[in-house]
Amino acid sequence: MAEKNRIEAAREGKASGKWNCAQAVGCAFCEATGVGEETMAQVGAAFGNGMGCMEGTCGALTGAGLVLGMHYGGKRVEAMKAMRRIMAKFQARNGATICKVLKGVETGRPLRACADCVADAAEFLEEELEAGG
Repeated sequence: MAEKNRIEAAREGKASGKWNCAQAVGCAFCEATGVGEETMAQVGAAFGNGMGCMEGTCGALTGAGLVLGMHYGGKRVEAMKAMRRIMAKFQARNGATICKVLKGVETGRPLRACADCVADAAEFLEEELEAGG
């Protein structure tokens, strides 16, 4: 599937209201992992609103991590390095990786909308997978 298709699939999955941010990213990459959509949605169900209900990592990044874990299988070090690269790109583009910071919970100034976070995570994940990871 082409990059734009996965990015748009992730964005549309989030916009549909059917999935949280982690599920939207994860499910857009099901064919890359060999995991069915229902299973991926179940695995990502706890990661909406960031980990701990906005207290932790953006759910879109968590979804990318789920895909990397499945993609790399037992190659833990490679998966972690890829996740670090994705998080660095996400941080550089958006100014944060923590959900409540991205949403501007404490400042009243959101940095990025959820749909855009989902698209960004999907874009960076696609780049990692295409780079031969």
